[in-house]
Amino acid sequence: MCDEITEKDNAEFLAQRLNRRNFTGLGTIAAFTSILPASACGTGEMDASGLASSSGAAAAAFRVVESEVDVPMGGGVSDSYFVHPAQGAHAAVLMWPDIKGLRPAFKAMGKRMAEAGYAVLVVNPFYRDAKHPVAVPGASMADPDTRTFLRGMARKLTQDASMSDARDYITFLDAQESVDKSRKIGTAGYCMGGPLIIRTAAAVPDRVAAAASFHGGGMVRDSEDSPHLLIPTSKASVLHA
Repeated sequence: MCDEITEKDNAEFLAQRLNRRNFTGLGTIAAFTSILPASACGTGEMDASGLASSSGAAAAAFRVVESEVDVPMGGGVSDSYFVHPAQGAHAAVLMWPDIKGLRPAFKAMGKRMAEAGYAVLVVNPFYRDAKHPVAVPGASMADPDTRTFLRGMARKLTQDASMSDARDYITFLDAQESVDKSRKIGTAGYCMGGPLIIRTAAAVPDRVAAAASFHGGGMVRDSEDSPHLLIPTSKASVLHA
């Protein structure tokens, strides 16, 4: 889903070459830079030219610390990835992977965001069933067995379960010294993570100020627990890309 594109983007990003592809690849950073209010992230607004001129500098500005963490959850323990600048306290971001789960591609995206000045928790949404990575390298949703396996775990992320998870992840973030609790939190979700950012913003509306969905699916359903029905309970600024 994201792996090959992410690896290519990371190589170009580190070489500080900015073209249409890797500018788009900065989407998550751009989302939080532009929609988190100044009181939340300390940056205020930045237009596209400002982002372009600062992206290489931001990557070099923060040395980061990476760690595998066990997050206490109501439904068990979530083996997740936490990365943050080595010094200081920073605005936090909760990142939800796509259906193939937490893996090197998403760790790379989390690390890139941390290098821009955020404390980032990239979670294993399937902790109830398996430790990450849940999908072998090269696994394809075109394969029926892979599709059945992953969708079976994804179906357990009901509205109640995912909102409970969001609260537990944010409780973990707020307990970290590298997280500035005076600043609001952002959340990003990819594909199946789209509904999860809506549920996160609704679960902890006083903490989540920015939410970004990238190619999110399942946002509107013909059911009482359709994610879009939670929008009025959220205070966050939201980007759907």
